[in-house]
Amino acid sequence: MTHTNGMDDTDNTDASKKAAERTPRMQLAKLAPEFYKAAVALDAAAVKGLDPALVELVKLRASQINHCAFCIDMHSKDALAAGEDVERLLLLAAWDESRHFYTEKELAAIELTEAVTVLTDGFVPDEVYERASRHFEDEELAQVIALIAVINVWNRIGVTTRLSPGHYTAGMYK
Repeated sequence: MTHTNGMDDTDNTDASKKAAERTPRMQLAKLAPEFYKAAVALDAAAVKGLDPALVELVKLRASQINHCAFCIDMHSKDALAAGEDVERLLLLAAWDESRHFYTEKELAAIELTEAVTVLTDGFVPDEVYERASRHFEDEELAQVIALIAVINVWNRIGVTTRLSPGHYTAGMYK
């Protein structure tokens, strides 16, 4: 069968063939083991006392902003394994247009995540910080800020060293 573009359905080109996987640049954990151990400990300390669903939303949103495919893969899988709703994960990139899928507390954390992650847009606005402080006690807000800082560290490692998505299984590093 010939289409209006002149292409024949029997054409032997395989348009569905996937691109080659990018090769990681280095294994930071092996080359800087003390730093890596400290980052893992920092990550564990940052999530203490926080709702695991909120943790994954924050980690996933920062990873989306930073274009860290490895971390997007990891935190999507961890969130799904923990029972998170697929629809909430898919809509997270457009959270402001799909606010009704999230609690006010989650929205405050997501908005704070964006403000802290994208510092090139300016400082964290007072209204964003104040909104977060209305939904979190001081200690919990401190943990959320620590969580946002740590996921940004991991994103920068993942993007710079070209960690490859698709090989992670939920809970693999716990």
